[in-house]
Amino acid sequence: MNSKRSIALGSFDGLHRGHRAVIDRARSFAEHGCRPCVLLLEPSPAQVLGKASVKRLMSFDYKRDELEKLGLEVVTLDFRTVKDLSPQAFFEQILCERLNAGVLCCGFNYHFGAGGSGDADDLRELCRTSGVLLNEIEPQTVDGQLVSSTAVRQALEQGDVERAERLLGHPFGYRFEVVHGDHIGGRLLNCPTINQLFPEEMLVPKYGVYASQTLLDGAWRRSVTNIGCRPSFESNQQRSETHIIGFDGDLYGQFIEVRLCRYKRGERKFNSLEELKQQLILDRMPD
Repeated sequence: MNSKRSIALGSFDGLHRGHRAVIDRARSFAEHGCRPCVLLLEPSPAQVLGKASVKRLMSFDYKRDELEKLGLEVVTLDFRTVKDLSPQAFFEQILCERLNAGVLCCGFNYHFGAGGSGDADDLRELCRTSGVLLNEIEPQTVDGQLVSSTAVRQALEQGDVERAERLLGHPFGYRFEVVHGDHIGGRLLNCPTINQLFPEEMLVPKYGVYASQTLLDGAWRRSVTNIGCRPSFESNQQRSETHIIGFDGDLYGQFIEVRLCRYKRGERKFNSLEELKQQLILDRMPD
């Protein structure tokens, strides 16, 4: 199949409203015979370039699957093999020769090539001389704030998941493997939970208890999620512990999606199990 591609360019971390505008534009060219495609670079440039402070909003597998649900062909390149290419070489060798670009769609602040040295002006000129159509998407704003992955991170670090949702255009969620904990929730507190660990490169929202929803068998179930290190049990491992209302099954080894809806309270140390039990009863009550 040799048809031209309409390629969405960017990091797409979080798939926020700005990313969706780029993706929607790329998809619109399907009616002109172009294959809608998104180009992802892995490992993430921030990770390869030693920018450990820039935490990911989405794991790669989660992001890829969400993009495929939108009907996009997902092309992944090893960033380490292309990071030293000049902007012109990246454009010619990767976008034109390897991916057969007919249309490129990107945000106003897109950078490419070694060290991010190429910008939208460079891409515009390269497209003009090569006959590739360039679509630059205007900045997206919400409540007067520029939509960006950085803005979403800041909202989540403050526990403001409702603002994060407005910026994203969808609830913030994550999908990690369910691992074994110490079974304190079910054994001692009558509040069984699924335990999920945050990989080192992932952003951890503000510690505390959240009203949440958990996807089970294709349906969203009401749940309550604690994010933090469980100070009542002297743990220092960052984790998500989610109690799914009315569910007490075995999900170990499964990758379960949880989305955060509202910040309920901060994480704190309790003086006794009984005190913690009473608080958990309150946490489980509907908002």
